[in-house]
Order: sequence, then C-alpha cells, then structure tokens
Amino acid sequence: MKKVNPIVKDDQFIDSFLRPAAFKDYIGQEKIKKGLEIILKAAKKRNESIDHLLFYGQPGLGKTTLATLVAKETGANLKIISAPSLSRAGDLAAILTNLEDRDVLFIDEAHRLNPAIEEIFYSAMDSGKISVMVGKGPSGRIISLDLPPFTLIAATTRVNLISSPLRSRFGAIFHLDYYGNDDIQMIIERSAEILKVKINPEAILTIAKASRFTPRLANRLLKRSRDIAEVNDLKIIKKETVLEVFDMFGIDEMGLELHDRKMLEIMIDKFRNRPVGINALAAALGEDKDTIEEIYEPYLLKIGFIQRTPTGRVVADDAKKWLML
Repeated sequence: MKKVNPIVKDDQFIDSFLRPAAFKDYIGQEKIKKGLEIILKAAKKRNESIDHLLFYGQPGLGKTTLATLVAKETGANLKIISAPSLSRAGDLAAILTNLEDRDVLFIDEAHRLNPAIEEIFYSAMDSGKISVMVGKGPSGRIISLDLPPFTLIAATTRVNLISSPLRSRFGAIFHLDYYGNDDIQMIIERSAEILKVKINPEAILTIAKASRFTPRLANRLLKRSRDIAEVNDLKIIKKETVLEVFDMFGIDEMGLELHDRKMLEIMIDKFRNRPVGINALAAALGEDKDTIEEIYEPYLLKIGFIQRTPTGRVVADDAKKWLML
C-alpha cells in the first residue's frame, strides 16, 4: 500500500504546511526580515507590544505569512479578519474588546475598510480606547472602553487607497517586492522536500521562470506538476511534466496567461502599438481598469513587456519577439 505523508495528504491544507514556521525558514525579503527583527527585539527588551505594522505588495508575496511569523515570534495569539467582512461598527467593537493582552490582529485587504469602521481604529491605535454607543434614541449614550495592548497588522495590494490618517498611524510600513529567481528556486526546492517529491533542476528552473516572481504561484505549479507525476507513475518531476501543467492552464514559459497575451495582442494589433490610455484599454478588453492595473500590468511592467509613457502604455520590443515564438 502506498504511504501517504500525513502532514500534506489533503490538498486544501497543503499551502499552510508549505508556509515557513519561523523567520529562519522564510526565504527572501531580507530587508523586511531585518527590519522586523529589530522591531521585535526592541519590543521584547522593553516588554511592550509590537508597534502597528502595514505590509503592502502584490498578492502571493507573503504578507499573511509575515503576520503569522510576527505572532509566533512573540508568542501572541493571531486573529485574522478580511476588511470587507467588517461592515458594522459593532462587529469591530466586539472583536477589539475580545482581544487579549498583546494579541495580533491581522486585517487583510485593508484598502477595502469601510470609512466608518476605519475611524474606530484611530483611537484604538492611538490610545487603546474605543467609544461605543449604548442604547438608541434620546436614552442612548456613548461609553469609552479600554483595550488591552495589541498589535494591528494590515495588509494591502493597494497602499495608495489606504487613507493618510490610517497610514500615518502605523509604526512601520513594509513593501514586499517580487522575489528574485534564485529565491523562487530555493522555495520550490523547500516545498518539494516538504511534499516528498523529487524534481530535477531543469524542472525547478522552468517553474521558477513561469512563477511571476511569486511564491504562491510557484507552489501552485509545483503541486499540479506533482499531480501529473503521480497520475503517470513518474518517480521524478521533469521539465516535460511541468510543460504539461502549462498547457493545461494556458500558461507559457514566461508565465504569461491568456489574458496577458490578449492584452498585448490588442495593444499591438488594434492600437497599432501606439500609446494607449487605461480607459481605452479597459474598453477594448472588456475589463475594469482596476483589474488591469492590479492584475495584468504589474508583472508585464516587471519583465519589461509593457512601458508606461506620458501619453499611454506601449508594448516593448521584447514582448513582440516573445509573442512571435
């Protein structure tokens, strides 16, 4: 009977097990790790809670992982909430008043906080107090509640949408950048070891090149390569196995997806590679301009396939050459 690794037998739980359990296991983002190390050590030395932190960067770069590690390093409880789920002031008040001493509250998608909810954070972060309305109508009154010392860690992909009053209340703001190719390869090797699968160097390089410099995507491609290897009774993942995954999901060896290629082709053919504005591009693609700016553009800009000019976006020569392959 085939042995199954009990730690990673359920696919939906694999991602959590692939996450590093300590800062020493966290690959990449060296400047951020050094900054956090100083903040954590200083807080411990003063016997204080950690200052409030803001992480921003593209999806899949490790913002949630860093928040988890901060909590682990300090022995604090971590409570995770998505900003869109906080629709009522009472919900947030209940969460804040149930925090224990030095808990870490992690708010994901912080740029989507309701303005009324956001204002409650101001006094909570500044003075450790919140004001709550008790009762309704003329008999209603406002009472002030003291909160235990806690740390708010917020994560966002759109730091420009975080209001200045909220942004200014964070003790440190960290930008998670795309990972280097060497770091991505190390992450793939580490994940393959955890998953107990063999993978050759060429396959690792192929996944890394198509991972869009993002650990989450690298791990996703590795997991699907493992699926194909297991279905075909392969003892080792080779480049050919990885290319089957690419074909299955419409990905090329540069990590371009169907929507990326469609956008580039429209810019070249429909607009004759003249500078095109975001609104015109959104109309041609039938997409919201925020989707283009948040999902399509960052990677294409990173690899130099498109360029922003004062008059609009243009496709670079390298992209034209690649699309001809």
